Amino acid sequence: MQQEEARVRLLDAAEELFYARGIQAVGMDEIRGASGVSLKRLYQSFPSKHELVEAYLRHRDERWRAGLADYVEAHAATPQDAPAAVFDWLHTWFTDPGFRGCAFINAYGELGAVSEGVARAARDHKDAVHAYLTGLVQEIPAAPEALAGQLALLLDGAITTATISGDPDTALRAREAAVALVAAAGPGGTGSG
Repeated sequence: MQQEEARVRLLDAAEELFYARGIQAVGMDEIRGASGVSLKRLYQSFPSKHELVEAYLRHRDERWRAGLADYVEAHAATPQDAPAAVFDWLHTWFTDPGFRGCAFINAYGELGAVSEGVARAARDHKDAVHAYLTGLVQEIPAAPEALAGQLALLLDGAITTATISGDPDTALRAREAAVALVAAAGPGGTGSG
């Protein structure tokens, strides 16, 4: 097995196990077993669990944001439709039987106080999502930075509420609020200059 193949298998196994059960509940030997990678190769790829956790979060960030962007691109006919599509994608994600909330909030809650790498990966993800939302609303007349911040709060609130309540329709209620924010920010809305 080549080093890159081993790395991908380890990251996939770590993502599945850490996301489903939590980081502290999963040991390196369990990741080794789930990935089929030798313990020696595991530690060659990731010399410590903290390094594996940070790499898992960065790997998940890329996949999560790519999935979101692909969905929005396929389902939003206009820039004004894009924020609603974000929440439609969230609803689809929330209905997945493996949904366990935001991996970044979960990881930060477990390790953010003791691992700068985990805290940085969580902040980087949230910053990247905010930047993505800013790009989506760039053509809406109101200040896109402020609108994106409001949408980011709705997004994180919907994820957290859906996780705790088990109600995927939280995304649909957040969608209604997002649509109202976009309408208020558009031409003739209360948010226009």
